[in-house]
Amino acid sequence: MSVAKIVELVGSSEKGWEDAAQTAVKEATKSIRGIHGIEVKDITAKIDSKTGKIRQYRVGIKLSFGIER
Repeated sequence: MSVAKIVELVGSSEKGWEDAAQTAVKEATKSIRGIHGIEVKDITAKIDSKTGKIRQYRVGIKLSFGIER
């Protein structure tokens, strides 16, 4: 029987939501091994109040990985 652990993370990027998710996964790989996948929980963005344009994309994810024995 295998067991997985799930952690929630938020990644951000100036490029887009996909890049924000990849940023979160890339940071997680620095301290977590055996990542199985992610579930995108929400996507948000910060808007520049002067121009009305998106200046930062954010993605909240649930990341799952196996527990080592």
